[in-house]
Formats: sequence, C-alpha cells, structure tokens
Amino acid sequence: MCRARRRGRRRKWRILARVRFVYADLESEWRGGQSQALVTVRMLRARGHEVELAAIEGGVLARRAAAEGIAVRAVAAHKRRWSATREIRSILRGRGADIVFANESHALTAAWLARAHRRAALIAARRLAYPIGKSPVAKARYRAAERIFAVSQFVAESVVRSGISAERVAVLPEGIEIPSPRTEDGRSAARRVWNCVEGDFVFGCVGYLLPEKGQELLVRAMPAICAAEPRARLLLAGEGPMRPSLESLAGRLGVRERIVFAGFVERVDEVYAALDVFLFPSLEEPSGTSLLAAMAWGLPVAAVARGGVPEHVADNLTGLLVPAPQPEFIAQAAVRLMGDPELRGRLGIGARAAVTRRHSPEAMIDEFLRACEEATQSRRARLGSSA
Repeated sequence: MCRARRRGRRRKWRILARVRFVYADLESEWRGGQSQALVTVRMLRARGHEVELAAIEGGVLARRAAAEGIAVRAVAAHKRRWSATREIRSILRGRGADIVFANESHALTAAWLARAHRRAALIAARRLAYPIGKSPVAKARYRAAERIFAVSQFVAESVVRSGISAERVAVLPEGIEIPSPRTEDGRSAARRVWNCVEGDFVFGCVGYLLPEKGQELLVRAMPAICAAEPRARLLLAGEGPMRPSLESLAGRLGVRERIVFAGFVERVDEVYAALDVFLFPSLEEPSGTSLLAAMAWGLPVAAVARGGVPEHVADNLTGLLVPAPQPEFIAQAAVRLMGDPELRGRLGIGARAAVTRRHSPEAMIDEFLRACEEATQSRRARLGSSA
C-alpha cells in the first residue's frame, strides 16, 4: 500500500509553501468525518495554507468552521451535490486552487461534476467499510482522483479490491485533539451533567445510533454488567434512527434506569471526562474517531476486533480487544475492567501515548501534506510537466 516514507532527516516538501485548498464535505450530520474535516482545515490554516470549505449551509461543520474564521462556501442542503458543483466550479474558474479535497462521497461527486481533476489535484477521502460501488459513475469518480486517502489499512484494502490501483491509495492517520489530562474536579463536574454520582461506575460510547455501530450489543450486555456491579451505568452519546428501539430494548431488559441516552452532545468533552471506561461495539468499523478520542483522553477501552479497530488497539497494551460482536464478550471485558483498577490505569496510559504519537493533529497534518505532495507530483508527471 502506498504510504509516505521517512528516510533520515525529514524532507522539506515543496507543498509547505503556500497552497490553495478547496476542502468539500457535504454531510449535514456531525460524525467522525466532519470532526476530521474541521481538524484538518484548522491545521492547514495554521501551517499557512489558504483553504475554502464547501459545507452544508447551517450544518454543524459550517457553523463551527465559520466560528473559527474559516472561509465557508455555503451549500444548499436540499440539492447539495449540484450546489457544491457550482461552488467548486466558481472557485476553480476564479482564483483557482492547487488541491481539491473531497472528504466524503457526495463531495467527490460534486468535485467530479465540476471537473476539478482537470484544473487541480483531486484527492478523495475514503472512510467506509465497504468497497466502492460497481456502477460506472461510482468508479469514474474515484478513478478521477489523483489519490485516495484511506483512514485505515482495512479501508485501503477494500478500495484496492474495488479495482483502484494500490499506487494511488495512501493510508492516512486521523487527527485527534489531545486534551489536557483529566482532573478529579473535571471528572466530578462532568458527571454532574449526566446525573452520575460518586460510586457510579460509568461506561460510555459516542457515536451515531445505527445498527452497524453496535450500540444494541451494549444494551444487551448491561444486565450482566449490572449483575456484577449494581452501580454500573452506561452513557450513550449520539442521535440516530436506532434510539427508539434501543430505549425500548433497555426497558424490556430492566436496565432503562441504568442507561443515559444523551442524544447529540454539542460539548462531547463532557462525555469523555465523565467516563471510567469507553466501550466500542462497532460491527465493522473503518477506523473509529470516537475510539481514538477516548484513547486520547487516557480512557481504558474495550473494542470489538473488527474492521480497522485492531490497527489502533493493541490487546492488553492500549486496550482490550473483544473477540466477536456478542453481548457476553462485551460484558466479560467490561466486568474485567471494572474489577481491575491497575489494568485500567495501565491501558489508559498506553492508549493516550499511542494516540499522541500517531494521531495528534501535528502528526496527522505532516502525513497529510506529504501525501498531498505525492499527489501533486504524480499529476505533474502525468501531465508531462516538470516536477
């Protein structure tokens, strides 16, 4: 798989000079990809690059980016691909851009329709667990991209299986903000937000409530967890179509009072700060932004060993890997962590160190810019211009 390499002293990539980026993300919800978009755009600007963000008008990403002074091209939600196509085309015909980065598939469609690949280096992010669609349009979009940045080796392999040359795929780490170490005062204040008291043992999960995210497994594991520790609680942060069925299931299992359904949380730090253990039950996770964030907080984690998760979690070193997506296995890992403070401390320290080393915003943007330089060099060579 194509990755930027480090040999001896770090090269001074030409792209570290001022570069114009168009960064497009057309998702209206706030999920891992949108968190990554904001971190990336923020770091590009900090490195002196010029960035225009095409994002859904009134969406969380657009609002948060604008609040930081980032230039936002508002895209109409009800016709996002056509609206974004016009915005990207307008930028390219006006001031122009060196790189057009499509952070998800709708954005890639818009960039492709705008013929961005004819005027700039087109780069596409890929953070989905399944292969690229077989339709001619689906394939054409990705084949127009100079590079595809996959969030994990697991995702990169699915892209290659879809018929994309491995030389055009790069595995890029996600960038995760590294918070200050937790304090007891901060932990107590965060717990009060969720009506958790001293003596409660608080598990948590952050993510959109979808079947493939596996939150049902956590609800089904709660009776066994509560049998081992009656003060155990589960904090589920996130909104989504599964919420009514999850709440109903919790009622039928007799654990509704032990679960906090927090919905969408604007200040998600108040979730991580309140937890004792983070549980990640996703059935086939491409990477796991919330998992990496929990590790950055120094939380011990237990995660299902599927998809890209084993690339981040080293069993018994930076977390516990749950062997299969089954409630009994999740309950076993949760009970083990509840009963072993030394293990929790050791795993939390290891997790934070691993994420800081590989996934800090600074580490991410270094890898991102190196891969962007490779993409621009590839385009110059393909067009026959001098490197």
